Amino acid sequence: MIDNQGKVAVIFGVRNEASIAWDVALKLHRSGCKVALSYMADTKAEVLHMMQQNGMDPQYAAEVDVRDEEQITAFIKGVHDGLGQMNYILHGVAFGSQSVMCYTIPGIDEPAPEYINIPFEDFMDAFNISAYSLLRIARVAEQFCTDDASILTLTYNASQRVFPPYAGMAICKAALENIMIYLASYFRTRKIRVNAISAGLVMTTSAGGINGVRTLRKIGKFTAPLGNITASDVGDASLYYFSDLSKRVTGNIHFVDGGFNVMGIGVDGDKTN
Repeated sequence: MIDNQGKVAVIFGVRNEASIAWDVALKLHRSGCKVALSYMADTKAEVLHMMQQNGMDPQYAAEVDVRDEEQITAFIKGVHDGLGQMNYILHGVAFGSQSVMCYTIPGIDEPAPEYINIPFEDFMDAFNISAYSLLRIARVAEQFCTDDASILTLTYNASQRVFPPYAGMAICKAALENIMIYLASYFRTRKIRVNAISAGLVMTTSAGGINGVRTLRKIGKFTAPLGNITASDVGDASLYYFSDLSKRVTGNIHFVDGGFNVMGIGVDGDKTN
């Protein structure tokens, strides 16, 4: 069992019980860590309810728009002033509109937007929330975290390979990974490590809006050597980065996808020929 007694964690990206960030928060709490969650206006009631139901102190939870550095600063400073320096930070935030993700809306007889026609303004909003926000959070947290802190973000293999249903969000994930490795170098003098978990498809609320996600899950079931994953699998892996076990690991992209990323073609494990 990883012992995080006395440690402080800040988690960005919890929407509901299906969120990967929620599983991470729950496992950190159970390991003894003091956990503070951010939320959006439409998720406040549910996030606070989940915290209370699971014995987490909601006192330092706060509404945060990651596009607003002042809101991030108020949240992180509040945690610092109340609980002390932060040891762990999870960046689990991502957003892309229909025109960025290029998906059709169920029940509406309109074709999906074309990738080549992704609107610049919509894309920049997705980039701001999904990628640049990591840089913004790290910039704010720099003065409020310990010298051996661990920052973790969540990415997806579409950053390196073509998954047509992921469309413009794939660009954001590629940028996110680049920001991550540059931050790993930037923080070298303070031994703050910055890593990413590249998770397989988990049926979160956000993933449910991706066109073709259920087809991808079916493909993953027989293509990945270990099959599809759950949010709990990502939460388990995150504890490695949110512990002293990873004290010499930084700039790493850790795949938790059942081995999907190593495969070149789909393989049906039930067939012998």
